[in-house]
Formats: sequence, C-alpha cells, structure tokens
Amino acid sequence: MTIAATDEAVHVRAPGKINLFMRVGAVQPDGYHDVATAYQAVSLYEDVRAWPADEFSVSFGGSVDTSGLPTDRSNLAIKAARLLARTAGVPGGVHLEIDKHVPIAGGMGGGSADAAATLVACDALWGTALSKEDLHALAAKLGADVPFALSGGTAIGTGRGDRLSPALATGSFHWVLAVAEFGLSTPAVYLELDRQRETRLTLASDGVPPVVDTVVLQALRAGDAHRLAESLHNDLQAAALSLAPGLGGILELGQAHGALAGLVSGSGPTVAFLVDDTDSGLELQVALSAARLRAVHVHGPVHGARVIAG
Repeated sequence: MTIAATDEAVHVRAPGKINLFMRVGAVQPDGYHDVATAYQAVSLYEDVRAWPADEFSVSFGGSVDTSGLPTDRSNLAIKAARLLARTAGVPGGVHLEIDKHVPIAGGMGGGSADAAATLVACDALWGTALSKEDLHALAAKLGADVPFALSGGTAIGTGRGDRLSPALATGSFHWVLAVAEFGLSTPAVYLELDRQRETRLTLASDGVPPVVDTVVLQALRAGDAHRLAESLHNDLQAAALSLAPGLGGILELGQAHGALAGLVSGSGPTVAFLVDDTDSGLELQVALSAARLRAVHVHGPVHGARVIAG
C-alpha cells in the first residue's frame, strides 16, 4: 500500500565500499561461503534518479563504461524495484537513470549500491514508507553487499556479509583506488580460492566461522591509519592475483610511492591503498596516474544510501 507518491524524480546517492579486512570460511552446502569482513563506505558514489512510469526500465551514464550492463529484468536495480513493488503492492513501474562512478565488477559493490539506492528512491517515489528494518530485509534478498550500501559507515559483516553490526571508526581514513580497466567475476574468484585451498590441502579454519581480527576494530576505533595498515587483509587476494597477475605490480607500485599498505578490495580487481592524509593521497594519485592507471582519491567512512534534495 502506498501513502504519498510523488510525480517528481527522486534522486538517491549511494556509496561504493572497500573491504579493508576479509576472512573467508569454507564453502557451505548452498554453494556460498561464510565470511567475516570489515566494510568501509567511501566517497565514490552511484547516483540513481527514479521517475514515475508504467513499466520498469533503466538507463545508464556516468564516468565508467556501462555499455556491457544489462537493462532487462536481470539488472540488479530493476530487481530491487520489482521486489519493492511486489512487497508493497505498488501497481506501477519506474524508470531509473543511474550515473555510475564505482567500477563495474571491481570489488567495490557498485551494483549493490545501485540496488540500495533504488530501494530508497522507489520507497520515496511510491510513498511506501517501509521501515528501515523492512528495507534491510529486502536488501538482503538482493545480495550480500546491498544491506551495507543502505547503511554505509563502517561495519562488520558476517554470514554472507549481509549480517551487519556497526563498527566505531574515529575520524576519516584516506584511500587511493587503482581502478582496473577490466572486471573480475566474484564467483570465479571464490572458485579459484577453493581450488587453491584444495591444491594446498588447506582447510578454511576447520569449519569454525571466520571472525574479524580485534586489531582491526581497535585501529578503526582509534582512527589510527598506521595501525589499520598493519592489519589490512583479504583472503581473496591470492585468488584475484592468480586470475589477474598484473595486480601484483600495481600493489608494489603503490607501496613504493608512499602508501601505508594496499590490498585488493573484495573480489577485485580494484586495489585500495591506505594513505596518511589528503596530501599523501594526492601524491600517490599522481604517481599512479603517471603509470597510466586510473587512480581515485577517496575518504571514508561516509553515509549510506540517502535522498539528495533538489
């Protein structure tokens, strides 16, 4: 049931994310892995505008190449809009215009940000007035990273990454992202991780659920970039490097030009470098750009999906 729909477009902005810590447990009977991750939302955003329409449709713009993205029912933003419409009994549709700036298939949750922004935009457009808890429940049905894109900030994700608990982070952390010109399939990276573990006859924590190291939480709470740099970790990094060996050279380049530490974000191929401050970030951005890499200086934590006035 809708309450107060609007005829105007609703504009929602949602952030990309960095997985600054990630442990991956054993594969489960449903084919998924238990994970324990520390998310941080960063200042690289997706902008979604939702217009009243009879049908469901989506178009793309922005600073990344969107020519390969589906615009049919398989698109995650369309799935989000349809899910909300079914749940709330909305008879109409929506036209979505998405300006994408988060790398596609880059390990930064751009598609998840689109889905989260769509939920918020359609909720406002249709006046469905769903509670925060209801929106998060819908987000979890769409993908493991979608609930975090709704909440933003810094959080610990467990289960598939969708069971969130807030993590206190003091101050602001500065990152430089080296954005690849290609994507990596998340399922392919997980399969490679499983293959590597099987080859090495190593088990993922012997069935014990993975956890985020305490030192990560302490560094975030203290706002200490140097302590955080010492605790960055991603179990998926070796698998991503196996599928895209050139990422190793990017990691070496960033650390040679002043990064406190670097890691592959999520399933990659985006490489995130933690730096001291704004000046250090700009210096590293220049160095990576000189090596003909697309480099973006961002900060976090930032807020999750929210309506932008005007």
